[in-house]
Amino acid sequence: MRTYIILLNYTEQGMKTIKESPSRLDAARKAAEAMGGKLKEWYLVMGQYDAVVVAEAPNDEVVTRLMLTIGALGNVRTQTLSAFTEGEYRKLCASLT
Repeated sequence: MRTYIILLNYTEQGMKTIKESPSRLDAARKAAEAMGGKLKEWYLVMGQYDAVVVAEAPNDEVVTRLMLTIGALGNVRTQTLSAFTEGEYRKLCASLT
């Protein structure tokens, strides 16, 4: 499974219905699992972004489909980063010549 960092910002619509956000998070977790992925961690954050998600998916297509599905609801805007775990990072560094 590939690791992804997803940066979220609430839209105006998402803020107006913020009390429903926990149930939307539950639905997003179920959608990720149905697509073969997993939302591993979710953080409400302060600063440039409103929330950060650590997710796993088998490939870029799956995580993109999930983000398009979530984004189409109109409650959040997302930016998705493909991430390397520490173990993957160490393996990459060890392979350098």
